[in-house]
Amino acid sequence: MDELLDERSLSKLKWRCRRGLLENDLLIEKFFRRHEATLTVSQAQGLNDLMDLSDNDLLDLFLKRREPDQLAEASAQVSASTYAAREVLNLIRAAATGQQSAPI
Repeated sequence: MDELLDERSLSKLKWRCRRGLLENDLLIEKFFRRHEATLTVSQAQGLNDLMDLSDNDLLDLFLKRREPDQLAEASAQVSASTYAAREVLNLIRAAATGQQSAPI
């Protein structure tokens, strides 16, 4: 079992997740409200991987307009395709719709 993220790391992660598009911020806030108490180090790394993406790519992923392998840039595909990034993407999508997360 992966260890939980400590408070200091969680605070840094929340700061890192601030985005230029309000829509992204709102979806990420929903994710944190639902999962911050149980966020693991591995999931934090996945979220960091997603934060390497442009705002538009990130929104496309969150809204299921694209999947990680459909992103235009190879580096974006790599960042969004890690196991941890896909796990967090699944959790964000579920939080956005108010559903339980589906298996990866």
